[in-house]
Amino acid sequence: MYIEDLKFSLWADFIERDYLDNEFKDLIQHKIINGATSNPAIFKNAILNSPAYKEQLQTLGVLSPKEKYEALAIYDISKAADILKPLYDSGDDGYVSIEVDPFLCDDADATISEGKRLFSTINRKNVMIKVPATTAGYQAMEELTACGIPVNATLIFSKAQALACANAFRAGVAQHGAKVDTVISIFVSRVDRALDAELSKNNIATALSGIYNSADIYAAIQGENVTGCRTLFASTGVKDDSLAAHYYVEKLLAYNSVNTAPIDTIKAYHKDGLRESALPISDELIQKHFQRIADIGINFDAVLEKQILDGLNAFKDAFKDILDTL
Repeated sequence: MYIEDLKFSLWADFIERDYLDNEFKDLIQHKIINGATSNPAIFKNAILNSPAYKEQLQTLGVLSPKEKYEALAIYDISKAADILKPLYDSGDDGYVSIEVDPFLCDDADATISEGKRLFSTINRKNVMIKVPATTAGYQAMEELTACGIPVNATLIFSKAQALACANAFRAGVAQHGAKVDTVISIFVSRVDRALDAELSKNNIATALSGIYNSADIYAAIQGENVTGCRTLFASTGVKDDSLAAHYYVEKLLAYNSVNTAPIDTIKAYHKDGLRESALPISDELIQKHFQRIADIGINFDAVLEKQILDGLNAFKDAFKDILDTL
């Protein structure tokens, strides 16, 4: 744990082959991170921009673009899992996540099949299969968990999504008959980026909507008390230069939670971030903020729905770019 008293973990939201051989190991050795996450956008940047993949690509010959992508991604995830294994063996997380093909987000059977295949092929217990929080995704989460496969539920923006994930994990754990580690990944900063320009015009405090929405969802997840399930705060890098680099880590520090963040954010937090719990936040304060948003005519639920669709489309676009290039 990064902060043992809070059972708080800090994971790196980054994968790239040269990094795994160097800085990744240093961050683990110095107990700055105890896990890692990836997504199609991260792999797009790594595979298309780093020369570290050229040698392996030359050996993949006539494979299809998706087979080439999987070969590259599985190599990296396997390496990360091996480096993290001592943490996993000691009960200190040690997980790395890999996401299923985002184009399968509305096909439960295909998502289940791919999730099982990836987990079996990588063949490391400390790998989490990332599944988007869609109607089909909830079915897949239950089935994968029932098989004892750790799952990272991703692209959560609303409480309804989070509760559906919690219910899926509860049902899966009941079928499996033993604890399965899962996380429910709430996306934070994208909410602020969608709203802050309009809120500023109306003299409403900015850089709080993502925090308050996430705090509300965190409380709901905690209330579900699903065995092995934790809240993970994602999308926690800042885009606003007026904010401290570690703003979304510090403001969402909470018991029994994970924050996955870009490397620069992690370094900034480790250097001078507060170590005191920031959650829970009172319902009264949260509701007052969102009432002000409603009063200026913004439908917050519609904002969240758009973020869900935009998030899915962004991952699909990144995945398509990888396949088109390969």
